[in-house]
Amino acid sequence: MVDISQIPGRVIDALSLGGPAMWAIAALSVLSLALILWKIWDLSLAGAWSGGAYTRTAIAAWEAGDIARAQAALAGRRSLRAQLARRAMAALQDPTLDRAGAEAETARAARALLIRARSGLRGLELAVVIGPLLGLLGTVAGMIAAFRALQEAGVQADPATLAGGIWEALLTTAAGMGVAIPAQIALSGFDAVVDRLRHDLEDSATRIFLRAPRDVGPSSAATDRAAAE
Repeated sequence: MVDISQIPGRVIDALSLGGPAMWAIAALSVLSLALILWKIWDLSLAGAWSGGAYTRTAIAAWEAGDIARAQAALAGRRSLRAQLARRAMAALQDPTLDRAGAEAETARAARALLIRARSGLRGLELAVVIGPLLGLLGTVAGMIAAFRALQEAGVQADPATLAGGIWEALLTTAAGMGVAIPAQIALSGFDAVVDRLRHDLEDSATRIFLRAPRDVGPSSAATDRAAAE
């Protein structure tokens, strides 16, 4: 059995064997883990896994012509779906906007919400790319040191010493891949969540615009101005 009390010492030994590259990979792993945990929390606050029940209820009320109930269902909701639905309804009821303007305003709001949903993913993309590169850098540096020691030893070189130097060098490659693989899995999962959010936002906006109540639409002033242009 592994003695748990020895784990910190073994970790420090592995970091020391890997050299500066291993310390950089360790720092990258801590940052990646922190970023993954923060992103889970951030998407939870954005309602990524809530299913959008309140938004569906509001859109159903909107389609039925009950604007007050639709707005009440969205009041105070912080999810991205609810925010877009609220802005789309507000744009359609804005007397200063014609339909094209309302659609443009809703599209602008959707883009801003999607950018907010994707915040932090660039950091994970960087970890996926940089982790293996740092590992490769550490391996190359270790191999150079190992073969240099072999050259200096000359005919008295010990193959065991060379083998030890090689596995120590390869340790950084394994560590870099160990950081990149979980980061890539998390990144793929977050991308899937954002794609689903994008689909839900597009669907909600389409339903709100296509099935708006009859008394909701561009004002006569906005219509006249659009016609004049």
